[in-house]
Amino acid sequence: MEIAKRPLSRRTALVLTLVGAGAAGGAAVLAGTLPHGTGRPPAPGPAASSGPPAAPGAPGIGDPLMPLAGNGGYAVRRYTLDFDWRAPRTPFEAGATISASATQALSRFDLDFAGNTLHRVTVDGAPAAARRDGDELVVTPARPIPRGRPFTVHVAYTADPTQGRHRDDAIQDYGWVPTPDGTLVCAQPDGARMVFPADDHPSLRAPVTFHITTPAGLSAVANGRLVGTDRRPDGRVRWTYDSEQPIAAQLVQLAIGRFTFADSSGPRGLPVRDVVPDALVTDTEEYRSLTPHHLEWLERRLGPYPFRRYGVLVGDTDLPVALETQSLSVLPRDDLLGDRVDAERNLVHELTHHWTGDSVAIRRWSDLWLSEGHARFYERLYSDEHGGADLESVMRAAYEQHDQWRHDEGAPAEPTGDTLFKVMRYDGSALVLFALREKVGEETFDRIERAWVTEYRGRAAGTRDFVRLASRVAGEDLGPFLTPWLHGPRTPPMPGHPDWRPDPVEE
Repeated sequence: MEIAKRPLSRRTALVLTLVGAGAAGGAAVLAGTLPHGTGRPPAPGPAASSGPPAAPGAPGIGDPLMPLAGNGGYAVRRYTLDFDWRAPRTPFEAGATISASATQALSRFDLDFAGNTLHRVTVDGAPAAARRDGDELVVTPARPIPRGRPFTVHVAYTADPTQGRHRDDAIQDYGWVPTPDGTLVCAQPDGARMVFPADDHPSLRAPVTFHITTPAGLSAVANGRLVGTDRRPDGRVRWTYDSEQPIAAQLVQLAIGRFTFADSSGPRGLPVRDVVPDALVTDTEEYRSLTPHHLEWLERRLGPYPFRRYGVLVGDTDLPVALETQSLSVLPRDDLLGDRVDAERNLVHELTHHWTGDSVAIRRWSDLWLSEGHARFYERLYSDEHGGADLESVMRAAYEQHDQWRHDEGAPAEPTGDTLFKVMRYDGSALVLFALREKVGEETFDRIERAWVTEYRGRAAGTRDFVRLASRVAGEDLGPFLTPWLHGPRTPPMPGHPDWRPDPVEE
């Protein structure tokens, strides 16, 4: 995001379906997948029900910053979402189906699901008990679910496209984001649960199928590939998209509006499709057309783009936030209507996230520096080479403020829940990467970076993983160097710049 200016020996199956009551096109489907272990699920029967008695799945995966994010007892295999969109700021019928693998015998399980009006829940066609507990939807099936046995959960709800939340950091307002003629979604960090029931943690990913029905004259877009459209007798249109690759809930995008689809291509014929409000096509074309060049520039440093397509969704909103929603970054209109240097910084920032943040997911929220710090670093490096501020001068300014940021917001890898998206995770974390480059030299740094996004492609990784990989590639133990940069209370000396000094900390 850019600021404005569980190992297992077996796999078992769980399917959760949320059905939109009265939704056009019938059952809404939500499904998602995470690989836990490599063995095949055992066949139903006595062997599948052996082992410990059924117990509740944990309401979270234990992330210290967001303890209730994600859920225990299962791993999602696929989400299929069904939305019967009607009009801006108007509730509509929705549903979802979640296919998952149970990782224990379950007496009950949770979904991250906030707000919205819940209609009904069934498990394997039988009514199930469901209750709210904050952002948790606690589902108790009529019978316990043995480890190793597939099951299906159906839930019907009414979605509320006015539902949002606020954070006092770079995120600001998030969740459903209204536009003049529709909506878009900003789900980072925990807003997906306002849109659909989810296993909502950045380390947990699954492919998603979207079915979005819109009135005539409006278009729908979501992550991945447009599979097809189906025009109904009443003129409404059902749009089907497939994310193609697993995706974290916070990176899900769906938007409705009067859109123009602008197609081009990137390196090796990579499909590039921008989605632009009709009135903004011409005014945003100049900067949007730079995406193929940005892709080429980043591929020279980080290797091949890790997804099957890319594009920019121009948000007709006043929000000062851009977001790396997977394969379709959101850029607010003002980011593309002003200065070219600033526009390119934001475009490169969100594109960089597709290597670091989207493809290489963070293991815990305290690892966010790896995502935002990389995006800021390459944004600044690109800008330095294309008419923007000199990288070294920008890094020196960040160095001078680093002790203050440590005091106010925690060290780069030591955020709190409230300071997660503060400037330390952006400029302060880019400074760590700059310091590493000064320590090992540009050539070794570049090899570290390419190894990072290659070895952990499609996986979640954390701070310790990065330190180990960097040490291996550099041929020296970088732990003693990186640990104080990432965790210490004071900013270490900058290699090669003995004259740099942090400013005094003000209480």
